[in-house]
Amino acid sequence: MKKIITLLAAFILVLAGCGSSADGTSSQKITIAFNQSESHPQYIALSEFAEKFEEQTEGRYEIDIQANEILGSQKETLEMVQGGTLEMTLVSTSLLENFDDSYVALSLPYVYDSLDHQRTVFSSDAFDELFAKTSTEVGVTPVAAYTAGARNVYTKSPMESAADLSGKKIRVMESQAKVDMMNAMGGVGTPMSQGEVYTAIQQGIIDGGENNEVTFADLKHYEVAPNYYYTEHLMVPDVVVVSNTFFDTMSDSDKEIFNALIEESVTREFELWIEGVEAAKTTATEGGAKFNEIDKTAFQEACFELNEKTLATSEDMTKIYNQIRDLA
Repeated sequence: MKKIITLLAAFILVLAGCGSSADGTSSQKITIAFNQSESHPQYIALSEFAEKFEEQTEGRYEIDIQANEILGSQKETLEMVQGGTLEMTLVSTSLLENFDDSYVALSLPYVYDSLDHQRTVFSSDAFDELFAKTSTEVGVTPVAAYTAGARNVYTKSPMESAADLSGKKIRVMESQAKVDMMNAMGGVGTPMSQGEVYTAIQQGIIDGGENNEVTFADLKHYEVAPNYYYTEHLMVPDVVVVSNTFFDTMSDSDKEIFNALIEESVTREFELWIEGVEAAKTTATEGGAKFNEIDKTAFQEACFELNEKTLATSEDMTKIYNQIRDLA
């Protein structure tokens, strides 16, 4: 059924055609697919970008953001953007790894020292060469990287030190690399879909999970695993991508406006993310969560060793990793 809905959505997008600007001339409709809710910091950043772009292009474009995965999963919407039936979407770097393993470097454990470090990287030209290569070879143009904060471990029972993670089954994203990461940290990486985590912790199938504060609060995981520890092991970016089929129709002057505003939105999204984290922590704390600092030295050492093995497989990956680290 979901596949049918997604195909129908794509068909509707093709039929949508053009609207009209304030002076009666035709306007190009841009649809952006988004897999989170309208309250998410990334959605708000995209909304503000859309409003400014419509205004500064004097109505030549009309932007519609479809939230809550209504147009399909990130994988499905990326395929639609690549095929030219959807103008824009926002996807995890893990999906772009399927096109170029250099994207692995963008989300290796502890590649970023902090949110400030990540903001410096995203505001630099560190990814320009990789993004240009993707545009040429894949048919989609990555135009910005947004933060999704730091992922941290949370458990049903409390931990006193890093050693207490030993043997604990921790839900990770459905990726062998993420399983290997958690195993290196001392836990037992247990891949499963996000929607299964609450019940799995509640029933004792797993001992906890790992995610950012916003998702931890939104999904009410603090109700079943209230002990949140700042391991800060992962900071996985999300990338805004544009269909080349659409982008090639845009005039140079409009592209200049687009690029300037999407770059501006990167800084704004970081501000919104920080605000969202504080609100999420308040919600979770009121629900019984405890946010704890933990000595993560052992986790870092284990993950750096794992990173070395990964980087040894690709010179291009190593180059980007070093560019990120140079900006620390």
